[in-house]
Amino acid sequence: MLAMIGLLDNTDPERAHRYDEATELAVRHFQQRRGISVDGRVGTDTFAALTGAHWKLGDRVLSHDPGRLLTGDDVADLQTQLIELGYPLARDDGVFESTTAEALRNFQREYGLIADAICGPSTLLALRQLGRRVIGGRPQMLRELASVAESGPSLLGKRIVLDPGHGGADRGVTAEGAAEAEVVWDLASRLEGRLVALGVQTLMTRGRGVSKTDEERAAFANDVGADLVLSLHVDGSPSPLANGVASYHYGSAKSSSIVGERLADLAQRELVARTGLLDNRVHPKMWTLLRLTRMPIVRVELGYLTSNRDRSMLLDPRFRDTVAESLLVSVQRLYLPTADDPPTGVMRIPSGAL
Repeated sequence: MLAMIGLLDNTDPERAHRYDEATELAVRHFQQRRGISVDGRVGTDTFAALTGAHWKLGDRVLSHDPGRLLTGDDVADLQTQLIELGYPLARDDGVFESTTAEALRNFQREYGLIADAICGPSTLLALRQLGRRVIGGRPQMLRELASVAESGPSLLGKRIVLDPGHGGADRGVTAEGAAEAEVVWDLASRLEGRLVALGVQTLMTRGRGVSKTDEERAAFANDVGADLVLSLHVDGSPSPLANGVASYHYGSAKSSSIVGERLADLAQRELVARTGLLDNRVHPKMWTLLRLTRMPIVRVELGYLTSNRDRSMLLDPRFRDTVAESLLVSVQRLYLPTADDPPTGVMRIPSGAL
């Protein structure tokens, strides 16, 4: 599979039976290009990306099957063309779901084709005959920015989904009797109380002691029509020296969420300024939850539970209050006009303020 996409010389017959250094290096290179965690291991996300990478638009007929969604680079290419033609798709994530089918159906109808939402030879020919119609920035980025501006600065009435990671039998990172699932549940509860006081409709992806897959979490956020998603995690490492906070948003070399990136940057700066955690910066990723949500989403890794320093802070209720306040302020700053946006680390939101 790596050889098919030009990342590995596959002429050595012995290599087919060995996961050698060259293979691992090729996997790491592929993961880096695709915005997947670079660990040299072919897990679920990496294998799915490898499987989809060899499909080119035109290799197969594309259609929407709710029971078995087609995925691959050919689907992403189709979505990119529809987006560039002005059809309102959230992103070109390579998943042929219902919104992609509807955009394709609208294109076919407007071009005088049979509106069956099937991308076959006639539809491909029509797409190739048309050029890009929207200029001045990628259309989905412009729509994201316009949506935030039009919603106004008040948080009242906005719908935000909080995603405390792990849960149930999946405790996440554990160290010295502390578990990630419990720490992030407490953080999410503190943030939920602050958001509700401001009139925000706040929903959790899971209950306490309940585990959900990333696909289920994304489907929940999509079904409720969330404006934003905040996914809360803490990190862990074999090295006790690893420490600090990092924020992640949906993005790759080909596609990105500009509002997600803005919110990740705001959250990262507020957290670093208010908590004193080491700044591990903002990063684009194509993780499943980030990729499958249809709205801006940020995943925050709030320190290392395996670090003595970070763990002592994470287990302090006052510190968790500071984290909740930092995230609340970053959400509010996202919606403020540039002229009204205060400097990092100085904004305070009184309870019940709108």
